[in-house]
Amino acid sequence: MLEVRPLGLDGVVEIRPVRHGDDRGFFSEVWNQRDFAAAGIDVAFVQDNHSLSREPGVLRGLHYQAPPFAQDKLIRVSRGAVFDVAVDIRKGSQTFGQWASIILSAAEWNQMFVPAGFAHGFLALEPDTEVQYKVSAPYSREHDRAIRFDDPAIGIEWPIDRAALILSDKDRAAPLLAEIETGS
Repeated sequence: MLEVRPLGLDGVVEIRPVRHGDDRGFFSEVWNQRDFAAAGIDVAFVQDNHSLSREPGVLRGLHYQAPPFAQDKLIRVSRGAVFDVAVDIRKGSQTFGQWASIILSAAEWNQMFVPAGFAHGFLALEPDTEVQYKVSAPYSREHDRAIRFDDPAIGIEWPIDRAALILSDKDRAAPLLAEIETGS
């Protein structure tokens, strides 16, 4: 059975799959369509992604895809830990521009579900952190978008000094929330 905990934004939840362990190790179903649907997450995932962040301080995001390629995401960490963030970018939403966060880690064996209509990003907290996530729409370069990780209108409290952040050129040059079109 899954443990599902709301994180304060509509549809953004922490999920804790059951881990069955013994002296050999463990077994866990990290995705089961029937169980997730019973928990209110009825999504057809079409692609799995896997990233490696070699150093603490690697920040990826805030990313999203514009409709019709908007993505639901199910994020988990198989090695290391991340500070994981979702930002509501649904125009007209009562929580537009607000964010929710959680520490996802291999040790905690937790996951975060981020529905379409939210930007997503994460900050590696440990060396050689591996993040795996399922998405409900394939990657589309034409619909790929980003928002500044340090947009003061959002005010994310990243748990690391800004000087220690390691960013891609794309993320460093991303527009502010007020400058984007979300299509939602």
